Amino acid sequence: MPYYPVIRQFSPALRAYALPRLQALRAALAAAIPVRTANDTLLLATWNLREFDTTKYGGRSELALLTIAEVASRFDLIAVQEVRESLWALQRLQQHLGPWWDYLVTDVTLGRRGNSERLAYLYDKRKVAFSGMAAEVVLPPETNAPQLARSPYVAGFKSGWSQINLCTVHLFYGDDTPDNPERLREVRELATLLAKNATRFNSGRVRTPEGDTQMRENLLLLGDFNIFRRSDATFQALLAAGFQIPQGLTEIPGSNVDKNKLYDQIAYHQGLAGMAHTGRAGVFDVYEHIYRDEDAAVFQPEMAQTNLKQFRTWRTYQLSDHLPMWAEFRVDDADAYLAKLAAG
Repeated sequence: MPYYPVIRQFSPALRAYALPRLQALRAALAAAIPVRTANDTLLLATWNLREFDTTKYGGRSELALLTIAEVASRFDLIAVQEVRESLWALQRLQQHLGPWWDYLVTDVTLGRRGNSERLAYLYDKRKVAFSGMAAEVVLPPETNAPQLARSPYVAGFKSGWSQINLCTVHLFYGDDTPDNPERLREVRELATLLAKNATRFNSGRVRTPEGDTQMRENLLLLGDFNIFRRSDATFQALLAAGFQIPQGLTEIPGSNVDKNKLYDQIAYHQGLAGMAHTGRAGVFDVYEHIYRDEDAAVFQPEMAQTNLKQFRTWRTYQLSDHLPMWAEFRVDDADAYLAKLAAG
């Protein structure tokens, strides 16, 4: 759970609003998200935090950061997209979460299409260990293809029995069409490259009692793909490369605020080793519990705007225009390993 002393500095009116709304948010999260465990499971999430941090509309408030922290605290490892050049919001979020949380972040993507963005991973060190492997994905010269607008970010983590190598993305958007040609090219190029070289996106050889060996590692691709529908060529390209969507994410209507676009995805390449999906996954709608439509009047002094449409835009720069997506994996493989040994 995040630290809350900063609420004492809120105005009486804001404190009167924030306390019951945060309590409602906590109750809803407890009902929707599985309880975190010390060893058995890993709760993995991805969340595009809109222009994190932007100075638009005065920047993010402490209440917004506390809200994001409350949601983030329900997971063990989170891929974050749209971190901006300033790391103030990310660092402040880490402070709210507590000193046992850490993050990895790329440099700023240069160029107009890069939008001065970074990609990041936020993780609880009590549960997840960074393997030491982190890199941005670059297409090899022989592909004769332009680089992706924002270089995907690969990093390795260890949790329980599982070695987890993640690749997070924020793919090209372009025009507001389901299968923008450049977006489709990026999905195909990246998914094919990762699938073809899956064993190379790893944290290195390990020394075991049996000698020097390459342990089997898991490769997951997650983030903001800007996919519209499951019938789109962009989504089908992901599946064609051998990536699988966890049960529970195959039925959701969408991960944007309007829940009608499948922008965000979590996918794993072929099977899983030392871990298994539990079947529990989903998206969480923060706006059902805080920054609700009926709360617009509370924030009118901050917004300097008045109507509901303006409020709905403003609040996405406080929280996001995406909803957090999550999936739960079992990372205690001791029973299977002992059974294998017993079988000879």
